[in-house]
Amino acid sequence: MAKPEGLPEFYQHHFQTTPDTRPTDLGQVNVFRLEESLVLGAEPVQFSRRDFYKIALLRHGHCAYHYADQRVEALGPALLFFAPQLPYTRYLLSAEITGFFCILRQDFFQERGGITLPEQPFFGPGNVLIYPLTVPQVAEVSALFEKMLTELASDYLLKYDLLRTYAAELLHYALKLRPAGTRYPPADAKARLTAGFLALLERQFPLESPTQRVALRSARDFAQHLAVHPNHLNHCVRATTGKTTTDHIAARLSSEAKALLRHTDWNIAEVGYSLGFDEPAHFNYFFKKHTGLTPSTFRRL
Repeated sequence: MAKPEGLPEFYQHHFQTTPDTRPTDLGQVNVFRLEESLVLGAEPVQFSRRDFYKIALLRHGHCAYHYADQRVEALGPALLFFAPQLPYTRYLLSAEITGFFCILRQDFFQERGGITLPEQPFFGPGNVLIYPLTVPQVAEVSALFEKMLTELASDYLLKYDLLRTYAAELLHYALKLRPAGTRYPPADAKARLTAGFLALLERQFPLESPTQRVALRSARDFAQHLAVHPNHLNHCVRATTGKTTTDHIAARLSSEAKALLRHTDWNIAEVGYSLGFDEPAHFNYFFKKHTGLTPSTFRRL
């Protein structure tokens, strides 16, 4: 499997160069105009895991994103969020593409005890999150990106502290776009236990080598780690999310299986083994049950 795309590879792919930035800051944050990195008819950005977060403002234009077996289309104006563990292919569907994007490393905030990027709801696993914007909203977000570009070009000694503030403001702006009922999770015991279960589940991914193996695959496994009875865990998860622990585990294993089949050259037995299936037949049965296709058929699509 190809290693995740890092920022040096990202810069080389989009700009055929590495920006003139201090080495300690390169890989923390950077901002670009979208039109400077996109060419209609050019080779599409290919499936790849990345080691950075990305926020894009599509002011004008039309793009499609393919990931796993999903396809979503973004029509500007819209704000888009991409987590590192999500491999995708992007296709340009219109000649006029304008906007901005910024790339962030998790430690850009954590070094100062600030925002934790993986905990933000718009960086959840498994999907590209798209927020359509109104004309006033796109003007406000554009102004924020312009301030970030201006600051990057400045010689202000503490500009990266200021950029951290602007990036946090952008994240808070996105939070305010979410429905009020979903902005803050409930703080009761069921919700806290469910959040712990989901975090533990997600922490096992992505798988980067056939020698890696998922350790927690059953409700009992997770309950032991969380020091609760499996029945209690399942009750809390179902009450909070409407799905059982088994549903969540199966969905995440299925999602990772699709990503590995699409984006790696691992054989099917290796994919199954890394997901905790000792026998290829068991993996084949699981995958077909949850997708309607055999792994080999899915890989040929």
